[in-house]
Amino acid sequence: MGTIKVLNKWANRHTYLPLDLIRVALGIFLFIKGVDFMANSEMLAQLLKPFQNMAGSMMIIHYVAPAHFIGGILIATGLLTRWAIVAQLPILIGAVVLNFVGDMNTPNLITAICTLLVCGFFLIYGSGKHSLDYYFGMQK
Repeated sequence: MGTIKVLNKWANRHTYLPLDLIRVALGIFLFIKGVDFMANSEMLAQLLKPFQNMAGSMMIIHYVAPAHFIGGILIATGLLTRWAIVAQLPILIGAVVLNFVGDMNTPNLITAICTLLVCGFFLIYGSGKHSLDYYFGMQK
């Protein structure tokens, strides 16, 4: 817990509006992907076709859309950002692996890797000064 406080204090001293805008853009992107997966559940089932014979494949389908939907809202507003990103990491790692197990789709691979890297940055950096975490005093 002490490490998190040290990271938060460092991030609050070195916060910049462009970083907060990137966090908001990441949240909006994940929210839109969650809505897209909810609207096109067949597309999500097709994406996860290489994993269909594995145990828990239906649970994966029901985890991805709500995690993106709710996590996107939390990341965009800066509320419980690190926890929301931790919920995104298995999905994003799975998206990268999925391109190597299934059909290679280069644009999806690049999108998944970039999103994974940005999530990794905000996992360390936190939500910044322009967030609900800071407003509610959760980072002081």
